This record gives sequence, C-alpha cells and structure tokens, in this order.
Amino acid sequence: MKKLLFLAVFFIGFSALAQEEVKLNWLTDFEEAKKVAKKEKKPILIYFTGSDWCPPCKMLKEDFFYTAKFKEKAKDFVLVMADFPRRIDIITEDQRQENLKLAKKYNTKNKFPNIVAVNHTGKELDNIMSYNMMRDTKRHYKFLDKILKKY
Repeated sequence: MKKLLFLAVFFIGFSALAQEEVKLNWLTDFEEAKKVAKKEKKPILIYFTGSDWCPPCKMLKEDFFYTAKFKEKAKDFVLVMADFPRRIDIITEDQRQENLKLAKKYNTKNKFPNIVAVNHTGKELDNIMSYNMMRDTKRHYKFLDKILKKY
C-alpha cells in the first residue's frame, strides 16, 4: 500500500513539473483591447467560450491556449476573452453584459468555442468556430498564421 501511495504521489508530482504553466494576458474590456491593438499594431483575438459548461472549449483551452507554442504566438496578438459561464459567480453581471454586446456583433451564430480576429477598429478579419474530439490544433495555428499574414 505504501508503494502504491508513493507511486501515485511521484507521478502526480512529476506530471505537474512536466507541464509548463502558461500565463496569458487575457483582457475582458474590448475598448481597452482596441487601444492596445492600435498602439502595438496587433490584431485582436476574441475568444468566445463557455468556461464551465462547454466541453470543446475546455479541450481547446488545454490543447491550444495553454501550450508554450500558443504562448509564443500570442505575443503577436491582443487577447480578449468573452466568457459565457452558466455559474453566476464566475463573471460579474457587468462583464456578462459586455460579453453579450460582443457576441451580438461577433458571435451571431452563438457557437462555442469561437475565435474571432479583428483589427484595432473592430473590423472582423476572420473567425474559426468549434473544436473537435480529434483534438487536432493544426487548423487553429493555420488560422493564426493567416491572420498575421493579412495584418
């Protein structure tokens, strides 16, 4: 029993060390994001997610956003998260209203996850919707490269 407990603790500790913690600068204020994008001459990525209820959103977060590769790519973008959780304690009511305004303009099909690229004026450049069970992020990286080539 002690060996089993030791092995469990060892593998949990090892896996925690193996995963690099990826911290991203997600903004929630779109007007602030537009100012930053204009100043830094970067496109904006708006990520529409249902953080507490959308399984594809959770998988995309793990497979794409929380990787060292995306962290490197993120340096070329201003990131905005528009979360639509079902739990009321995750975001404020004011934030929920702001996210609804963003969705009314950029997520009219109400699809999750949805990533929309816009310029500093808010003009939509392109978008990529959904994520599948194959957990293949190649399509998402191609999307980022395409936006950077346009910009």
